[in-house]
Amino acid sequence: QVQLVESGGGVVQAGGSLRLSCAASGRTFSNFVMGWFRQAPGKEREFVAAISRSDGRDGRTKYAESVTGRFTISRGNGKNPVYLQMNSLKPEDTAVYYCTASMVTWYLSDTSTDYAYWGQGTQVTVSS
Repeated sequence: QVQLVESGGGVVQAGGSLRLSCAASGRTFSNFVMGWFRQAPGKEREFVAAISRSDGRDGRTKYAESVTGRFTISRGNGKNPVYLQMNSLKPEDTAVYYCTASMVTWYLSDTSTDYAYWGQGTQVTVSS
């Protein structure tokens, strides 16, 4: 069974940092684009960041405008294919964060329907 499981969420004050991890099982994701999305209460799920497949050489990344300069997505090893370092957190970053994987690898998609595998999410709460 293929699974993605997020961890690292929690409650932090504005200006603080958190690092989200994504654990994978059931298959490797080195040839997938990996991404993070988030969903706040009453809002639609939105793109946060994506990174190119780890078996490539270009190391491309893409970020939502709202997190550019504050968040960093990075690739890990086989069991932990992706991380999200979140700095200078703001109350508006409060959401459930989802790790996801896409077989659409010729570009970094910000569309949720391009992503085939999803974790169950981890809650991030930023207090003011």
